[in-house]
Amino acid sequence: MGALAMASYLLVRSTPSQSEVVASAVAQHQPDYFMREFAVKTFDAQGQLKSEVKGREMRHYPDTDTLEIDQVVIRSFDEQGHLTTATARQALTNADASEVTLIGDARVLRAATVSPAGKPQPAMSFQGEQLHALVDTERVRSDQPVTLTRGQDQFTADSMDYDNQQQVIEMQGRVRGVLFPGNKP
Repeated sequence: MGALAMASYLLVRSTPSQSEVVASAVAQHQPDYFMREFAVKTFDAQGQLKSEVKGREMRHYPDTDTLEIDQVVIRSFDEQGHLTTATARQALTNADASEVTLIGDARVLRAATVSPAGKPQPAMSFQGEQLHALVDTERVRSDQPVTLTRGQDQFTADSMDYDNQQQVIEMQGRVRGVLFPGNKP
């Protein structure tokens, strides 16, 4: 009877507690759900399309609360209805989609618009292997080589930081540009 009591005591003592089991389960980087061939659309209060995210496959990781999307296409409309489209082989985004990292043939394209003053603004695109978009502050950054195309003009740089709200782009490293003359009125 004493041997059975001692064996039970040792077994209970060597069994991990519930908190240890939960901690080890949380530490794993495994998706808890996924979607294939999906499209998610959001609308504003008036029923106008605000954004659309499409992809081949999406995985959610609960340990980091991030989404990983393969073959992503993101379409977004600002308050004035201007379209911005982002594409890449893969995207990583945080839980509220306020930060998106586009990886692999990443491209962000803002369609041609008209400024509040009535001046036409040509289409503008950023292209590189990795682009980091901060949605709420309307910024696009890259610490890798990037190509900016605005109308016919084209610039390349080793890194860049674009602030759409301030209409300022900072390009660093080896910067090259080709500017075409504009049309005279």
